[in-house]
Amino acid sequence: METLDWIIMLGTLLSIVAYGVWYTRKVDNVQSYLLGDRDLPWWTIGLSVMATQASAITFLSTPGQAYEDGMRFAQFYFGLPVAMVILCVFVLPIYYRLKVYTAYEYLEGRFDLRTRTLTAILFLIQRGLAAGLTIYAPAIILSTILGWSLRWTVLFIGALVIFYTMLGGTKAVSVTQKQQMIVILSGMFIAAMILIFQLPPDVGFSDAVGVAGKMGKLNVVDFEFDLSNRYNFWSGMLGGVFLFLSYFGTDQSQVQRYLSGKSLNESRLGLLFNGILKVPMQFLVLFVGILVFVFFQFNQPPIHFNSANLEKLENTEYADDLASLQAQHNTLFLTQQEEVRALMGAIDQNDEPAISEIQQRLSTLRETDSELRKATKDLILQADPASKIKDTDYVFITFVTEYLPVGLVGLLLAVIFSAAMSSTASELNALATTTVVDLYRRSFAKDKSDRHYLNASKAFTAVWGGIALVFAATANLFENLIQAVNIIGSLFYGAILGIFVVAFFMKKVGGRAVFIGALIAEAIVLIIFTLNSMEIINIAYLWLNLIGCTLVMGFAWILEQAMPEPTAPNA
Repeated sequence: METLDWIIMLGTLLSIVAYGVWYTRKVDNVQSYLLGDRDLPWWTIGLSVMATQASAITFLSTPGQAYEDGMRFAQFYFGLPVAMVILCVFVLPIYYRLKVYTAYEYLEGRFDLRTRTLTAILFLIQRGLAAGLTIYAPAIILSTILGWSLRWTVLFIGALVIFYTMLGGTKAVSVTQKQQMIVILSGMFIAAMILIFQLPPDVGFSDAVGVAGKMGKLNVVDFEFDLSNRYNFWSGMLGGVFLFLSYFGTDQSQVQRYLSGKSLNESRLGLLFNGILKVPMQFLVLFVGILVFVFFQFNQPPIHFNSANLEKLENTEYADDLASLQAQHNTLFLTQQEEVRALMGAIDQNDEPAISEIQQRLSTLRETDSELRKATKDLILQADPASKIKDTDYVFITFVTEYLPVGLVGLLLAVIFSAAMSSTASELNALATTTVVDLYRRSFAKDKSDRHYLNASKAFTAVWGGIALVFAATANLFENLIQAVNIIGSLFYGAILGIFVVAFFMKKVGGRAVFIGALIAEAIVLIIFTLNSMEIINIAYLWLNLIGCTLVMGFAWILEQAMPEPTAPNA
């Protein structure tokens, strides 16, 4: 990076952090640290909710997802507006009426302490793992750009985020996220504009869209009902709705954001704002990935997007083999570029037979390209079996560092780091809050001073940060980071949501039935996931949210009929 890029990146990040620390300099009690002062307006809530969900993974991995798989990942978010309306009508009024710190406090009054504790523990497990991924994602950037060890980079970034979160608390997280989302949205919009302007002079925006469409990258909606298909309309509107209901309605990292609102109406407006704006934002991020794909039809992409792997390979006995593969890739690119230009001409003339023939030839060329890339990955593994060869998450950052003008590189890196800071800070703060409120203060250290719980909150922030760092060390085992986060959530969110659905709508079911039902349901979800991993069955992970929730409701009802509570549960 150039000096100007460093100035822009560090200046943006440090000014946001300084503002958050200054704004919350008088926070000296546990309520302000964990829940703020309940005075945030709806637009701050909405941007904070968006920033919590939009981690650095969103801006690193999602463009790579679109580059490889097209726009169909957008269907994942189709159920989000529906989930926001349901939460605003049914869930928010209950939380505000009870004036809770966490979503899980409600469950003790409705059921019992063990159900509250179980649900809190399920949240802590899945969110603690996901926090590791949000730390790992920005570490990819620094390790690639600076040539640092990825493991040491993870430790460096994690330590910074933990330190910032310990200082700030909930209010610092929320107020800084407003600035971070402005930087994020501005940066991604600028990236889209730069991509369009950097296309060849004879390739316009409509040409780019036409090429992407004919090459199968604009496959936004798929109405075919298929349980094995991760992304279609039905998985988004059924599995996705249940995932978002659980994430925004029961995940403390989100609940904590809108419980800081100054009124019920402000929190409702904040959630609805998120539901309306999040889908277009995700389309923008995915479309940036599509534009990167089109850009690399006219500008030769690397044969492997993780440049660090290639640099190591060049210094081994396999260098000649790499050079041979690279030469084949160069020739293939020139042939493919000619075909893409021919495709543009056929589209302009609306010549469907020619378009079909070119599509078939391009499909064959892309298969050859995949074979060359696979051969390169095999060489990397032969040279170093410990290498991580999945390079999808490096696609967008390769474009940023290699093709953006000086200054904009720093801005886009600030975008990714802002997302990392906002999301990780929210997660660690929520993990500490749940640990202190639902476990430590409730069951282990009752009736201590306010200062004691404030110090405990900061200590647990550090503890969860350490756990996240440990998991971050294995995050590169996943095929795609954005999918990894959603898979981890889907393993636990269904059971968590099922517990809350029983609490809200099945008033005759007591704590013992829902507790046992949740344990059985979670075990079945984990078994299904294991069988999926072993390729014995094939059920897309989004359906795990619906399956888990439904199983909890069904088992809880059956168990209540078989062994009813001695006394009626609290209303």
